Formats: sequence, C-alpha cells, structure tokens
Amino acid sequence: MPKRVDHRERRALIADALMRVAAEQGLEAVSLRHVAAAAEVSPGMVQHYFRTRDEMMVFALAVVRERNEARIRRAVEALGATPAPRALLRAMLAELLPLDEDRRADGRVALAFLAYTAVRPAVAAALYDETAALLTFVAGQIAAGSPLVAAGRVDPERAAVGLLAVMEGLGIYVLGGHYPPETALAALDAHLDLIFGPEPPPGAVSRDGSGRRRPARR
Repeated sequence: MPKRVDHRERRALIADALMRVAAEQGLEAVSLRHVAAAAEVSPGMVQHYFRTRDEMMVFALAVVRERNEARIRRAVEALGATPAPRALLRAMLAELLPLDEDRRADGRVALAFLAYTAVRPAVAAALYDETAALLTFVAGQIAAGSPLVAAGRVDPERAAVGLLAVMEGLGIYVLGGHYPPETALAALDAHLDLIFGPEPPPGAVSRDGSGRRRPARR
C-alpha cells in the first residue's frame, strides 16, 4: 500500500525552511535550491508546491501574516471582552513592531518582500485588498474611540493612514538598529495621543476610548 503523503505537513516544512533562509540570508537568497537544502528535501518537491519564486514570496508573506494575526489575537484577548479602541489599536500595532527576535525575523521577511514587490506590480497586487481592509478597520476604531473625531479635529481615514505609516516607519528603524524597542513604543504612544488625545493619569475613569480611567466629576 503506498505511503499516504501529508501535503499540509510538507508545505509547512517547506514554509519553515523558506522563512529560515529569508531571515538568515535575506530574501534575495530565497530560491528553490536554497529552500530545498534548508528543508532537506529535493528541489523537485519544492517546485511541486511552488512553481515560481514569486509564488514562494507571496507564500512567505502569508506565513508572516498568519503569525502576526496569532500574536495580535493573543494580545487583544488579554485586554478582555470589550477593549477600548485605543487600547485595541495599541496592542495590535505593538505586536506588529519588531520588538523581539521572532518579530524581527518576520519583520525582515516582510520588509524584504515589500522591496521585492516594488518592481513587480503583479505580485504587489496581492497586498491591495489586505491593506484596504486594515485601513478600514483602523479608521473604524479611531472613529469609535477618539473624542477628537467628534470635535472635527481628526479625520479617521487620514489618521489611520498616518498611524500605519508611523508603525511601519518605526519598524524599519528598529530593524536597522536605529531605535531600541522602548523608543519605538514611546513614539507609538505619542502618535496615539495625537489621535485620541492625551491619556488621563492612572487611576482615573475614561469614557473616551483611551482604555484608561478618568476621575468622576463631583
């Protein structure tokens, strides 16, 4: 009886090898041959799952996305059943910053992928819907939680674009060793202050979506 092949397991094995090659040697080193060697399988087996290098690149980014989604889910769940919009966004964006080795490895792959797609519009197109959905979600949280939106001082869509740009920029500088993690987090908090207003001092009860408490009026 022929041995049953677990295609999911093999694909995961190849994906893990691909990520190791990309994280350790850079995305430019990703090839059928290098990935096959890292996975200790034949190049033919890799080609069975990925016909082209572009397919491997798109898959690598999908792996990074899945890992990020798992981290974000854990961080948001830790906030409780109904986290305030600011607290939710802060938890989500902090998980996307390369603040530890696992996130740095994934961040290097994501950064290299973006450079790779800059000259390959067809590959970049795979990201458009994802980016639009993320912007819509962030803008919705800002609209729901920022008192500055109701006052007409913050536009949710523009603020969402700026917030994600700040997060991406901070990630690049942390990856390059320009900023330590604590500087990146402080800058993220400062930008959230511009969108949601300054956080009230500890011990106060908040109704403005900041996730902190503000003193009750007497």
